[in-house]
Amino acid sequence: MPLHSIDAARLIGRILALGEIGRDPQGQLTRLAGSDSDRAGRDRLVGWLTDAGLEVVIDRIGNIFGIWRDETNAGEAPLMLGSHIDTVINAGVYDGCYGVLAALEVIETLKERGATPARPVIVAAFTNEEGVRYAPDMLGSLVYAGGLSVEAALSIVGTDGTTLGEELERIGYAGSTEPGFARPHAYVELHIEQGPALEREGFAIGAVENLQGISWQRITVDGVANHAGTTPMAMRRDAGLAAARVGLFLREHITRSNGPSVATIGTMRFEPDAINVIPSRAVFTVDLRDPDEDRLQALEMALADFLVRIGAEEGVEISVERLARFQPVTFDQGIVEMIEASASTRSLKSRRMTSGAGHDAQMIARIAPTAMIFVPSRDGISHNPREHTEPADLVAGANVLLDVVERMARSG
Repeated sequence: MPLHSIDAARLIGRILALGEIGRDPQGQLTRLAGSDSDRAGRDRLVGWLTDAGLEVVIDRIGNIFGIWRDETNAGEAPLMLGSHIDTVINAGVYDGCYGVLAALEVIETLKERGATPARPVIVAAFTNEEGVRYAPDMLGSLVYAGGLSVEAALSIVGTDGTTLGEELERIGYAGSTEPGFARPHAYVELHIEQGPALEREGFAIGAVENLQGISWQRITVDGVANHAGTTPMAMRRDAGLAAARVGLFLREHITRSNGPSVATIGTMRFEPDAINVIPSRAVFTVDLRDPDEDRLQALEMALADFLVRIGAEEGVEISVERLARFQPVTFDQGIVEMIEASASTRSLKSRRMTSGAGHDAQMIARIAPTAMIFVPSRDGISHNPREHTEPADLVAGANVLLDVVERMARSG
């Protein structure tokens, strides 16, 4: 069978065009879920889906679907592709958007060649994957997979005091279709790696075979505010010192274990937040990740034990709020092998790998066979305006997706 290719200029042009939507006067790109810039990005995507002749469906959590089907295959379970188009604050242009637009490009390429798939093919753009404005992240796909009720998700209050459901209504993307309306035959997500492995090791394609488990916690430490100059060190109940010790403990504990676990304290604030006052309160978040559930649980237990110990040693009170918890995911080996086979056929060097970041594929894997394709990220940078993947790598990944879709869409 001859090798075909997507329209490289069309794909790259759309990525760059979408990347201009949501820029502030300083040129920073931000499209948070439910915002005016999110609406503008959604409008552009829906326009492209419509121009491609796809049926557009919006579900109640705001997920957008472009459906390619006809009377011959409408009764079959669909092959679903996609990712998300919301961003972090001051983002790059590829994260999520590449997967959605490449999926659309694959469908258009197949349509233009007169292909007749044995099952529908759907491109999906899931709501609030990033979780910056509304927690948890990967929210639209979580709801779609049945992991959270629509009502609970729509009532989530954001960091700015808004409610997700009201904001979706305001921007015109509160659909009427129930999430989960189409249970996929399979789901494939193409994404930039967001890490350094592929570029550093000289691989063009990552066949993602598993995805790390994620544990998010918010920890509050309550001590006693006092004068920074007159209070002896031994007499302090310093919430700030206790918080700092947690960060040091996590780094040392994981280093000693010599495993793949990672831990991040991503946010921290003190009260009263004054240079000459011992903090009476510290509130911070902890992000723990590991591809093995047993190791992730052990890391959580080690942190919990340390919090008890440090509370006694520093004379502070500590409370913990769980923000999110997702188990590691093992992807479908058959799809992973198809990705490897396509890369080999196209003379693209590939390797199997673990995803360190969370993705919508993590949620859809609950209801359908799932896998991911990675392409290199320059210097491993993502969630940053310096995020970059070479056009040739973007095209290579989209062509591998094209091969996988062709093969899977032929099976009835």
